[in-house]
Amino acid sequence: MSAEVIVIEAIGWAAAVIILAAYILLSLGRLEGRSYLYQWMNVIGAGGFIINSGYNGALPSAVLNVIWAAMGLFTLWSVWRARQVARAALL
Repeated sequence: MSAEVIVIEAIGWAAAVIILAAYILLSLGRLEGRSYLYQWMNVIGAGGFIINSGYNGALPSAVLNVIWAAMGLFTLWSVWRARQVARAALL
């Protein structure tokens, strides 16, 4: 097994651990669905899956994770925007 394959596999496994940890923390009530940490964990995990599944030619998985990452980035933006509006209302 080449070093490249090992790195790609490690990225895939790390992505799985990150997304699973995010879901467990959400399910246990330790994270909120609209928290920055939860969304960044999903974006980073999806990015790892994009790399792994793209490399391995699993295009449906790669596309799903592009959408998953985009949803996370959109949620991060919407949470940030809502906080900006709330701060402006206090002034």
